[in-house]
Amino acid sequence: MAKEAVKLIANNKKAYHDYFIEEQYEAGIELFGTEVKSLRMGKCSIKESFIRIENGEVFVYNMHISPYEKGNIFNREPLRVKKLLLHRSEIRKITGKIAQKGYTLIPLQIYFKGSLAKVEIALARGKKLYDKRQDIAKKDQRRDAERNFKSSSFRI
Repeated sequence: MAKEAVKLIANNKKAYHDYFIEEQYEAGIELFGTEVKSLRMGKCSIKESFIRIENGEVFVYNMHISPYEKGNIFNREPLRVKKLLLHRSEIRKITGKIAQKGYTLIPLQIYFKGSLAKVEIALARGKKLYDKRQDIAKKDQRRDAERNFKSSSFRI
């Protein structure tokens, strides 16, 4: 069985800086034709986007898909609310977790899996300022250790 090709379109690097990622889910997106064409060209941003569950359905807000150049009258609003496609059992599970204090849903990345557009969403908990400082300090320590290791390995 051939493995389906995954082509990354947009990545939310800010999410890993601002949140602790607890669980990840893969969801489909309900899109129109010109939006899919624009996604294939890589014209998408999920920096400021967030996800809400309303009436048992999942929606993504502030996901910007640029209008397709040749789409004219068929183009949709770039920031329109888009429905995400998940199984009902997954939605119930996520709703239960979000009811707990401090949890939220955020998109991590958008990609094509075969010919289907997918969104990787995460159940996340917000970081405090001191958590961010600790993460930055750990990164600096790791970077220094790698730099020292590289310089010591060249001297031998």
